[in-house]
Parts: sequence; structure tokens; C-alpha cells
Amino acid sequence: MPFTGLGTAVCTPFDDSGAFSYASYEKLINFQVENGADAIVACGTTGEASTISLEEHVEVVRAAVEISKKAGEKAGRKVPVVAGAGGNDTLDCCALGRACRGAGADALMYVAPYYNKPSQRGLLAHYTKLASDTDLPIVLYNIPGRTGINIQVSTLEELSKIPNIVAIKEASGDFGQVAHIAAACGDRLTILSGNDDYILPILSLGGKGVISTTGNILPRQMHDMVAKYLAGDFAGSLKLQLDILPMVELMFADVNPTPVKAALNLMGFDMGECRLPLVAIDDTLHTKLKSEMERFKLI
Repeated sequence: MPFTGLGTAVCTPFDDSGAFSYASYEKLINFQVENGADAIVACGTTGEASTISLEEHVEVVRAAVEISKKAGEKAGRKVPVVAGAGGNDTLDCCALGRACRGAGADALMYVAPYYNKPSQRGLLAHYTKLASDTDLPIVLYNIPGRTGINIQVSTLEELSKIPNIVAIKEASGDFGQVAHIAAACGDRLTILSGNDDYILPILSLGGKGVISTTGNILPRQMHDMVAKYLAGDFAGSLKLQLDILPMVELMFADVNPTPVKAALNLMGFDMGECRLPLVAIDDTLHTKLKSEMERFKLI
């Protein structure tokens, strides 16, 4: 397993010309590591993977690896990089996974194919092919709200028998399903929360961490929430979960990652704008976000 705890799904910064900004990425990842992030997840949904080219994708992953290595050495610990490599064409996903491996990624994350909506047999064949094409650990990503399909428990049970399929980012919102995943897959498949508002329920069902959007701006709180729970401090963990709920609500009050990019810009991280067709949050949400960030003393 590449990590337990907090894996921050970091934003991808763009400069005024729309190009990837290494300097802003370095500043953001250093902030993450300094504040306890256990892993960096590059080029996921929050990283705008759907609107960056293959060349940019590899460039961003390579930068994440370089920066995380230096920051980890300074902090005295390894900070692995999980690279998003998902898509809706299996062979393209294989090629992207190989490119991310070549860029130094420690693990690969594959969202369920979207739009073409394969059957459960198709999902099993898809992920089996991906796993056979790499020696890196694989994190499955189940988010039916975006993909239109749910990776069912019976499918996950079969996939968990493949040695390098080691974890799932579970964002179905179905706690019954999470319980059945834990029962069917046991220690073969580490469960990571895919939503920031129900990390504790996932942990209570045997989960080991979160891949988080809100972690971009609140890495210490997100890290400590998981660490406290795993150490048995359930009350301390619960307090952190409840305290961050207003901020989590704002992070998803518009399409991810538009609110979190706005928040990072308010914090001085120079992330730029999201690429079209995503557009900046409106003035009403911006005002609410700024007020909540002031309450958290982020600005």
C-alpha cells in the first residue's frame, strides 16, 4: 500500500499564459509536506487531469515526484506520489500508466471508465489488464456521481485478489457498500475515503485514510483527523471532522476544483484559473469562502 492517512489530491497550477507553473506547484507541495500530508496525489479530478495533455500530464507527475522527494528528505520521511492515470480507453490508460511510472510515480490511481459505462465484466477486464501492464501498486477510484457507474462489491472482491491492486478511493456515498467491501476484501484492499465530509464513517468501517480536496488548504487538520482516529483518539478525530464541515461544504459548492483553486489563490499560492469549460466561482461564493477562510485564519 503506498500510504495510509492523508493523500492530498493537489491542484495543478497554471500561470497567466495557461501553462503549468512549476514554482507554484513546488510551493503547494512543500506546504503539504510541512503540514503532515502522507502522500501527494497528482493529476486526479482536483488536478484537472481531464483538460491537460499527455505531455503536460507526465510533466506534472514528474514535477510532483521531484518536489515531494526533496520535501520528504527535508521532513525526514518518504512522501509517495500517486499518479492519476484513468480514462475511458483501456489501452490509453495502460500507456499513461507506463508514462507515469517512467516519471517516477510510486503508485497509479485509475478512475472507473466514464461515458462508455462498461458492465461489471467489462470493469473486471479493464482493471485486470491495467494491473497486468504495471508492477506499481494500483488504487481504484469509485465515484459513480462523475462516471455514471458503480464498481460493485463482487467485482472488487475479484479485483482484490490481484496482488498489485491494493486500495480503493471510495466515493459512492453508500456506507452499506463500504461495509460490504470491507467484509468481502479484508486486508487485501485498503479503503480510502473519497469524500471529505464522511472520513470518520469510512474509518469506522476499517478505512485507513482519505484522498482529499480540502487537504489542499487544511492539510494539518485532515492529517490529524485520520492520525487521531487510527491512534484511538476518536473524540479528537470527531471534533476535527465536525469543525471542517463548513469548509468542506464550500469546497464543493461549485464544481471541483473551482472553489479550492479560488481558496488557494486567496492564500497566495498563485494557482491561476481552471481550464475551460470550468469557470471561476461567482462573487457570492467567493465572499462566503473568504469569510470562512478568515475564520480558519487561513488568510
